[in-house]
Amino acid sequence: MARHLKRGIDAGAIKAADTKVRETVETILADIETRRDVAVRELSQRLDHWSPESFRLTAQEIERAIAGLARRDLDDIRFAQAQVRNFAEKQKATLLDLEVETLPGVILGHRHIPVNSIGCYVPGGRYPMVASAHMSIVTAKVAGVRRIIACAPPFKGGPHPAIVAAMHLGGADEIYVLGGVQAVAAMALGTETIAPVAMIVGPGNAYVAEAKRRLFGRVGIDLLAGPTETLVIADETVDGEICATDLLGQAEHGPTSPAILLTTSEKLARETIGEVERLLRILPTADTASQAWADYGEVIVCDDDDEMVREADRIASEHVQVMTRDPDYFLTRMTNYGSLFLGPRTNVAYGDKVIGTNHTLPTRKAARYTGGLWVGKFLKTCTYQRVLTDQASALVGEYCSRLCVLEGFSAHAEQANVRVRRYGGRDVAYAQPAV
Repeated sequence: MARHLKRGIDAGAIKAADTKVRETVETILADIETRRDVAVRELSQRLDHWSPESFRLTAQEIERAIAGLARRDLDDIRFAQAQVRNFAEKQKATLLDLEVETLPGVILGHRHIPVNSIGCYVPGGRYPMVASAHMSIVTAKVAGVRRIIACAPPFKGGPHPAIVAAMHLGGADEIYVLGGVQAVAAMALGTETIAPVAMIVGPGNAYVAEAKRRLFGRVGIDLLAGPTETLVIADETVDGEICATDLLGQAEHGPTSPAILLTTSEKLARETIGEVERLLRILPTADTASQAWADYGEVIVCDDDDEMVREADRIASEHVQVMTRDPDYFLTRMTNYGSLFLGPRTNVAYGDKVIGTNHTLPTRKAARYTGGLWVGKFLKTCTYQRVLTDQASALVGEYCSRLCVLEGFSAHAEQANVRVRRYGGRDVAYAQPAV
């Protein structure tokens, strides 16, 4: 039976924090919908101390930002985007249009149609999340999205050069220096100066995730992504240092980022707790990571690998790092996760920044019903049908007529009946089943 050696804060405290977030976001969205650009500017000034003449960057401002980057930084961005683009292209190649004759004279098919416009949010408050630009913009470009706009908050009083470079090199059509809920709302609802989009994508803090949740339906969203989470599944084949390092690698994202160790070795569990404490004394981002570990860190000891699979599926974490004797055991058995990192040679940071899989992944147990952002999220799979012969129309019409009457839909039945009469030569009474 699974045993906790360390728990995070209780569910009641988390619920109270969630309520505050919901109330704040609801107020902001209502304000922006009513006052549009005026509200966006006031919020940006109050929350980010940022109110330029225009939030949208000009071509000259983009060039200036890129010129401020070292050549190696630009090369690294291009390398990372090449990996993301390559994997997205391979994924897209698996999505084929379909057309098939299911009955003589009956043709059914589907097409994968790109969403017309998207808004990409790139976090940048605590850390400039350059990689989020690759994950959203590059992937959308591969999908064939026509209009891609991107927003990131100001960083130290202006646009972050590396984020701007990543957005531009990735293929963004419009780049705005605008952050938080006000950015998400402006892209989704539209203002006098920002035309609305059909879909919002990208990770963010709890406020950004809540804004996306509340806007879903009015616009599409990729998924609810944020704050980040990590789950390390390990056994005695690895040591406490590497487990602690991988836990803190995600805990530093923010003070509400869960970091959980799941293991069959109590010795490893206790060693890892000690290593976390040691590393927090030397980690430059310890202020954030230590709060996340104190409030949201957990250590769970299981009896065997089967129990670890069950616990992992219950947790349904965004990132799952597997460092066990047989990582593929978890690949073939786990069903609820955002992305798997199999074996000690890889880690979540590789996926976050450069390896090619997308880092925008489901959080807060959303992995129970969705995977992460990928090229398919930007494609609508839309069906069509043709009936080529009179005989096929009459045949399908007879079945359809009876099924419609069975459900009590007389007008539906007549859609079928009129075709049975015209193409099948049958005398079917009005609003009666074709028998």
